[in-house]
Amino acid sequence: MDLEISIQSLLEKLKDQLSGAGADRFCLLDVREPWEAGLCSFPSSRLIPMGDVPSRAHRELDPDAHIVVVCHRGQRSLSVALWLREQGFEQAQSLAGGIDAWARTVDPTMARY
Repeated sequence: MDLEISIQSLLEKLKDQLSGAGADRFCLLDVREPWEAGLCSFPSSRLIPMGDVPSRAHRELDPDAHIVVVCHRGQRSLSVALWLREQGFEQAQSLAGGIDAWARTVDPTMARY
């Protein structure tokens, strides 16, 4: 599994999840700060700011789940996805381009900052 997931692949996973076709366990992990998530976010995401991930990951995340980590532009999420993999979360991936790329290519109504 690649360390990054494309916007298009995430879009397909979200469509599958909404239709009930997605068989695998799937989690959107938003590692931005609460003020950023207040501006725009994925409705189904779980907010754990990057600085809190080390203390909360093993208590709140399923190590067997497919975890897509999201941040503003993809840098923090890449770092967190790599850390999660080092901790045994083998299916952690970072959203390439972050929520900003999502807003530009998939949902132009989403606020950008």
